[in-house]
Amino acid sequence: MSQRTYEAVKGFFVQESGALRGQGELPPRFGLIDSSDDRWKTFRQEIDRLNTSSPANTQYKVIFVGRHGQGFHNVAEGKYGTEVRPTIYWAREYGDGELIWGPDPELTEVGKDQAKSAHDAWKQELKFDIPLPGKLYSSPLTRAIHTHQITFDSIIPKSQRTMIVEDLREVNGVHTCDKRRTRTYIAKKFPDYDIEEGFVEEDIYWNSEKRETHGDIDIRMKRVLDMIFDRDEEQFISFTGHGGIVGSVLRVTKHKLYVLPTGGVLPVIVKSSIS
Repeated sequence: MSQRTYEAVKGFFVQESGALRGQGELPPRFGLIDSSDDRWKTFRQEIDRLNTSSPANTQYKVIFVGRHGQGFHNVAEGKYGTEVRPTIYWAREYGDGELIWGPDPELTEVGKDQAKSAHDAWKQELKFDIPLPGKLYSSPLTRAIHTHQITFDSIIPKSQRTMIVEDLREVNGVHTCDKRRTRTYIAKKFPDYDIEEGFVEEDIYWNSEKRETHGDIDIRMKRVLDMIFDRDEEQFISFTGHGGIVGSVLRVTKHKLYVLPTGGVLPVIVKSSIS
């Protein structure tokens, strides 16, 4: 049975060197090395060239991986620490009397500002003809969908609907902040979004006693990439997710470690081959 393998392509973005947190979540040009006025035209031409010159079993896509802005659970992590997660007491609670972080916390004002910064970055690069995503996907968790809304407001036409995908949710289990809301709630709260087929009403995947491993979430990420490369003709894709999702993309595509802060955007050129 044939299967796809994935590999991150190097030579275009500063993040490929494996720069870590502290260098800013939104480097100029989303990290594109080329700073010329024709940078995105040149970039698009190179992606076109890679696809047209490759064998039939190979495809290239550019995925803009967005991490949600700061949520109230991130504030709680700053307050209580993360050194012994996932077994710490507070990860299993829904709040502490001052902060509420579970289930499915909202963005803080800082988080909204971070999403606005991503919006402004897209708007700035539109002046230089950045290729807009032809397909957009989002985690079903509220903080990711709100980030997506703010980021692409007036950037993407309202007629281009985003698909909510279960597999794009954060590392699952134990932490109450990672338990999602019902399908009914999501559909009512975000009527401009599509929800993937098979998305069930209740969160049957969250387990109060067991947390996903890297291997578990990488299986999910592989399914997401398989879906994108099997179904989508578009070369430029966006999905908005979480820190765990970012880490999984990097592992599955063999990209160097890059610690993306909340509100960050990481472009990855992904080569897919069928063997």
